[in-house]
Amino acid sequence: MDILKTKPEMQEWSKNKKKESKTICFVPTMGYLHQGHISLMEKGKPLCDSLVLSIFVNPTQFGPNEDLDSYPSDIENDLALAKKAGVTAVFLPNKQNIYPENYQTEISLQYLPNFLCGKSRPVHFAGVATVVTKLFNIVMPDVAVFGQKDYQQLQVIRQLTLDLDFNIKIVAGDIIREKDGLAMSSRNAYLSKSQRTSALSLSKSLRLAGKLIARGEKNPVAIRNEIETFIQSFPETNIEYISFCNPATLEDIDNIENQVLLAIAVKLGKTRLIDNALIDPSQ
Repeated sequence: MDILKTKPEMQEWSKNKKKESKTICFVPTMGYLHQGHISLMEKGKPLCDSLVLSIFVNPTQFGPNEDLDSYPSDIENDLALAKKAGVTAVFLPNKQNIYPENYQTEISLQYLPNFLCGKSRPVHFAGVATVVTKLFNIVMPDVAVFGQKDYQQLQVIRQLTLDLDFNIKIVAGDIIREKDGLAMSSRNAYLSKSQRTSALSLSKSLRLAGKLIARGEKNPVAIRNEIETFIQSFPETNIEYISFCNPATLEDIDNIENQVLLAIAVKLGKTRLIDNALIDPSQ
């Protein structure tokens, strides 16, 4: 497994693979890898000849008073997990390498970031779009894999890839959960024991909504009210949003007729958790 720490090294590596007519699958991460990340690598590995993982905690997607300085990190363990997953190369740049002195360009989308997490994190998706654009240009992949837990991010990247004419296939990876249903996230490490129990309110709410829709309830307001009451019955929960929306546009819907995205964001103490499910009333 090759470890590449600078843009020229990564670009040269990718150019050499392309000279050999080898395809590249790319999994970008911020590190502190867990089974969710590993599932993305496992999904991507058979799709191309080479598998590249990046580990970079991107400062431009963190707003003021967010957890940039405390974001968990364990590079040694990350590299061991990457090697075990069959990664061909790891791109491990530092901040100065991605954003050198006098860097001044930002990529931003006009519409998709206005919903869900974008309402409370106004700089987040411009940071995501900018770093993903840079990583695509550096790694030069044929395929890139992103997790569906960050559903809005996935939609932003799909749109970005389309709008900027990247010849890259975007593949979505399933949400990977703990045995008790909690969606895997690097930020789960922040949770106390009691908060960990309260965090289960998110996945349980998704199941509750699915049951209500299966029974014929089509009013998102009625379901949202039940979910809100349910989540608030758990200690320390502070709901940021509960949204029933169009899976493509992320716009709120008035009636559940077709497949709908239910997305939830809840704060537990200082830890912000998100979860989502695509629910089809016909199933």
